[in-house]
Amino acid sequence: MQLYSRSAGTGLPVVLLHAFPLSSAMWLAQREGLARTCRVITPDLRGFGGTRLGDDEPSIEVMADDVARLLDAEGIDRAVVGGLSMGGYVTMAFCRRHPDRVLGVILADTKASADADTARANRERIAAAVLSGGSEVLVTEVLPALIGPTTKARRAMVFGRVKGLVQSAPPGAVAWAQRAMAARPESFDTLAGLKVPLLVLVGEEDELATVADAEAMARSVPDGRLEIIPKAGHLSAVEQPEAFNAAVTEFLSNGLGAVSRSRE
Repeated sequence: MQLYSRSAGTGLPVVLLHAFPLSSAMWLAQREGLARTCRVITPDLRGFGGTRLGDDEPSIEVMADDVARLLDAEGIDRAVVGGLSMGGYVTMAFCRRHPDRVLGVILADTKASADADTARANRERIAAAVLSGGSEVLVTEVLPALIGPTTKARRAMVFGRVKGLVQSAPPGAVAWAQRAMAARPESFDTLAGLKVPLLVLVGEEDELATVADAEAMARSVPDGRLEIIPKAGHLSAVEQPEAFNAAVTEFLSNGLGAVSRSRE
């Protein structure tokens, strides 16, 4: 399995993993805005965008191993690894399975807790609905929670762009990813064992992965930093890219200052 990816910039490698049910296209503003300070690598996770789904059983750990193989293919030993929502789950699995390859961690609009039984059942319901009826259930049930009320009211073009990405998600990948996320373990122990700096980002209007979820993750790590992105919902990197990029840039410059300078 080889992940299709888009990259920009040079220097410190920073891997950003996309949300469900989008693709690396969501990171356009990060590739443009962060490329001045680092090498931004944004893969399509399996089944989404330009990456095929393959035959493996649904698993966040399998997705994390895909990312490790991408680093191998790019000739990268260690990188800052981060993700938003589903990408955050994959990031935590990567930290669990490949801790020696992580220079720093960025977790945006995600949570370290496992799904409750009701959430697992809902994921399975949506997976079955997409396989039988296409993307309509994503538009009616998933899309509204991805975007905060400020973006819906003031940034119609952003909402339209996200809607287009949701509608283009392949049904097989959607179902596979839902089942992978439903089976994921809790990751607080993984975070507590981190030996590298952690940045936690969350949109102040995020109702799927709340500010309280973000605070809990940041508290799990002695070196954890928390940044709340104003006027953003679940897709904070898309809704308020300038604020998101500024927080990441500051983290790379100060939180990882010694690491960055050692690699220049």
